[in-house]
Formats: sequence, structure tokens, C-alpha cells
Amino acid sequence: MEPDEEVHAFINSRERQIGTYLFGRKMYETMAVWETPDVLPPLIPAILEYAPIWQAAEKVVYSTTLQTVSTAKTRLERRFEADVVRELKAGATRDIGVGGPELAAHAIRAGLVDEYHLLIAPIIVGSGNPYLPGKVPVKLELLDERRFNNGMVHVRYRVKR
Repeated sequence: MEPDEEVHAFINSRERQIGTYLFGRKMYETMAVWETPDVLPPLIPAILEYAPIWQAAEKVVYSTTLQTVSTAKTRLERRFEADVVRELKAGATRDIGVGGPELAAHAIRAGLVDEYHLLIAPIIVGSGNPYLPGKVPVKLELLDERRFNNGMVHVRYRVKR
């Protein structure tokens, strides 16, 4: 199921709060298209509104195999170091987003994730990489939920420490 205009507008409002993205290599390579969205097929306005949001954010890519980055405001790190990310969080004036299942699992295990924003689609595919690591108990408090006309649901949880 594809997110519709209503869902994309909601996503954009959430993404505007992010000042820095932490990406694994595969997620970065997927998202890098937003640097030059004119190469994409025609898109609805709400989708195109995401491009300047993504371009404005700082990006940190964690990869041992990527040779260079191809987007502005992007730096390459060879290793995920939890203490370095803690320092980044301590000095951040805007939210930090984590993209990619392996990187998210590292951040969750290190206790760096404060909130979970889950967008649930009413379809079960049954494959892919889980972004929630196994055997890592995290107590959550529901902060918000929103239902969309197309059947998708967004839930926002805060980690209870």
C-alpha cells in the first residue's frame, strides 16, 4: 500500500522536525534520490514537498563499504559509536532520525532511541529486515496515534526509563 497525499503531508510535518539523519548505507542510497528529485517520475505535490526537507537536514552515513557520499550536508563514518551519538544528541537543537534496520538496532541496543514513530499499513508482506532487534526489552508509553482515511495508522511512543 502506498501512502496517499494525507499520509505524505503528515510525514512531511514530522520530518520537518528532524535536523540530522543517521543512515545505514542501504537506506542512504535509497534516500539520496531526494537530492535531485527531478529525476523521479511525476509525483504528487505532497511527495515533492519532502525533497527540500531532506536536503536541509544534516546526514551521517555509517558504512564500511561506501567510498564517498554524493549528497550535500553529508558525512561518512566507518563505525557507529554510541558515545559519539550521545554527544550529538546532547548538543542537538532539533530531532535526530535513524534510518535503516541494522543502524536502528544498534541505536536501540545502545539506549539512544527516545521515541518510536511507527507507520503501519493494512497489509502483511511477511519479509524484510526487522528494525526492532530481538531480545531487547524496551518499555514504551503511547503518546499519540492517528488513523488515516486509507487505513494506515501512525503511533508515537516514548521510551519509559
